[in-house]
Amino acid sequence: MSIFPFKKKELLTEAEKQQLVQAIRDSERLTSGEIRLYVESHCKYVSPMERAKEIFRQLGMEKTKRRNGVILYIALKDRQFAILGDRGIHEKVGSAFWVKEAELLVSYFTRNEHVAGIEVCIREIGESLCQHFPFEGDDENELPDDIVIGR
Repeated sequence: MSIFPFKKKELLTEAEKQQLVQAIRDSERLTSGEIRLYVESHCKYVSPMERAKEIFRQLGMEKTKRRNGVILYIALKDRQFAILGDRGIHEKVGSAFWVKEAELLVSYFTRNEHVAGIEVCIREIGESLCQHFPFEGDDENELPDDIVIGR
């Protein structure tokens, strides 16, 4: 018998994880761009953007051939997030695009529709990647599509 009778609640259910991974796969299907989703409970000691930059480097996202990786960082319990695009995609879409995506996430988060908001954001980022970095014959999936669950 365990002294901890209650299982720690997962940040995302298996069904939610599968839904979001499918959104990433669908979004990357027609582009050389890469989207990663990193979810954790809290963003401690740094701003969400600083945390996103740290994770971006840890996951080797700056090593994509066309510098077109995007990380969507979510601290669910803190209701904080950051969206960070590498140099290649940022040069194409500019700051206004990231602001629009952040506003989209806020609108979903305020309605407590976190997973739906993340999915819509992933799909919009994917559309932008498709527009600026269409799939070419020699493109390969440079980064895993799975969701990284942090602390």
